[in-house]
Amino acid sequence: MLPWLPPHRVGFPPVEQALREPDGLLAAGGELSPDWLRCAYRRGIFPWFAPGEPILWWSPNPRLVLFPEEIHVRRSLAKRLRNAGFTVTFDHAFSTVIDACATLREDHEGTWITPEMRHAYCRLHADGDAHSVEVWRDGDLVGGLYGIGLGGVFFGESMFSRIADASKVALVHLARHLAAHGGRMIDCQVHTPHLASLGARSIARSSFIDYLDQYTEAPVSPMLWPSATSNHFSVEEPKLT
Repeated sequence: MLPWLPPHRVGFPPVEQALREPDGLLAAGGELSPDWLRCAYRRGIFPWFAPGEPILWWSPNPRLVLFPEEIHVRRSLAKRLRNAGFTVTFDHAFSTVIDACATLREDHEGTWITPEMRHAYCRLHADGDAHSVEVWRDGDLVGGLYGIGLGGVFFGESMFSRIADASKVALVHLARHLAAHGGRMIDCQVHTPHLASLGARSIARSSFIDYLDQYTEAPVSPMLWPSATSNHFSVEEPKLT
């Protein structure tokens, strides 16, 4: 029987107890408060559930990760990075990015980014623990991604593109930024061809947990997670559309 987590006490069963089918389903219940989410991500667990379902917590095995120094940029993508007129910012439009991820996924395949999830991650963003990467062209938001930053680990949650390769541009900039400022790993959760083409690879869940133990508590540069007031990146005045 799937463990039910009472909302008044933050805690999870060991990830080794996760089901094999469906892969990684660990528990139900709990809350989507910042304390619950920080506890979950530090233990290699994330929430994922459809509207009308209880909160479901997952820890799949194997785990897809991208080590920043292993980002793979093909020639065509490198050309777009140089010549497509993109401007990339961090944390300038978090709520707009999460709304775009929810809308585009709902249009194509349904979304787990319910209003409850959106509120939870916006609270984490206000606390400085959730971050977005925005890709702009001609002042319009054309792509981006968001996730959780704990220590040297970025836990990717979702990405979107309104034009070709915009989400790839966001991920490349994120990986290069992490590599430059001591970030150690991007959690991509589960395998997709899109992420694998950029250098993400699957590792055993036990190895993933070992990395988390090292990297989430390690000291990091104050420049690792820039805020909207940072001038680390050259930024044009964005226009939200």
